[in-house]
Amino acid sequence: MALKGINVLEFAGLAPAPFCGLILADFGARVVRIDRMNAGFVNDVLCRGKQSIKMDLKHPQSAGIVKRMCTKFDVLIDPFRPGVMEKFGLGPQNLMLENPHLIYTRLSGFGQNGLMSKTAGHDINFLATSGILSKLGYGSGRPFPPINLFGDFASGGLLSAFGIMMALYERMSSGRGQIIDGNMTAGSAYVGSWLWKSQNIPFLWGKPRGQNLLDGGMAFYDTYETADHKYMAVGALEPQFYSNLLKTLDLDEKDFPQAGDQDTLRDKLTEIFKSKDQKYWTEKFQNVDACVNAVLSLEEAAALPHNQSNQTFMRGESGYEPTPSPTLSRTPAINSVRPDPEVGEHTLEILKELDYTNEEIQDLLTSRAVGQMESKL
Repeated sequence: MALKGINVLEFAGLAPAPFCGLILADFGARVVRIDRMNAGFVNDVLCRGKQSIKMDLKHPQSAGIVKRMCTKFDVLIDPFRPGVMEKFGLGPQNLMLENPHLIYTRLSGFGQNGLMSKTAGHDINFLATSGILSKLGYGSGRPFPPINLFGDFASGGLLSAFGIMMALYERMSSGRGQIIDGNMTAGSAYVGSWLWKSQNIPFLWGKPRGQNLLDGGMAFYDTYETADHKYMAVGALEPQFYSNLLKTLDLDEKDFPQAGDQDTLRDKLTEIFKSKDQKYWTEKFQNVDACVNAVLSLEEAAALPHNQSNQTFMRGESGYEPTPSPTLSRTPAINSVRPDPEVGEHTLEILKELDYTNEEIQDLLTSRAVGQMESKL
């Protein structure tokens, strides 16, 4: 495991921070999540293999526990808006003074600086502010909000994990930690670098949204409904793939040139794909290089023989989950579904590791600075 021996402290948050911690845990790091005392039902589904300590950060004794943990940990993940950790006395200036090797990761929507730094927001707001949302949508109508994969997970959790890897690598030579600003607005812009830098390429863009090569404007790069109300994805961009598409559909390229009228072509493709079910078209294109595939549900993707042969998914008690990616040949990730921690499940274990005595632990429990898993109370 590539990150074996790395200890990560993750403050409980939503979406990007748990995903960042999940990546690190999957590749071998020990990740301890600090959960709130009044956490109640925890809807964090990205916590496999992590440990949990239950703590009231507003309690005067809690800051001391976190500071003691940070002397033994390599990475801290802060999911709060700027200034929140400072209110608890747990800002980077305090913690890195005691542990100059600490990598302090600040994951926020608008970053640590600027007029909007303390503004509330979600994935759609970060995409809007980065300029990316203006390019997402079907046709010339209003922009369409995607599922929060772009801002929260790609631009937030994944880029922050990448930043942590770079900081860990640099620390090997300098011996020093550093602060990472995981800004999801800036991250969204960066993930969209190709989109930004390709705007002056006429055959790619140059037209209103929904009329370009890759945003639904071309009939040969679109989805089509089948007779059983499922869909096929067509991505026949290159001329050779387009030719194979038409041949398989018994269409003459002279009648439907690739650069011809897209509405006419789309109407024809809609008619043809609607005439048969998805199974028929999947088999029809199975051995044809036309870039045509079935649009699979999550369950169908997990059961697909190709994905099973590549171990793309792993099975746990509650169903399938994606296997960590990418695959490393010598130090692979943990390719098994490990249990999610109960809130406060590891509180006693962690406090003992920090050399708290039984009396001190009991005092912390009694004062409700920390808590245990409910079933252990």
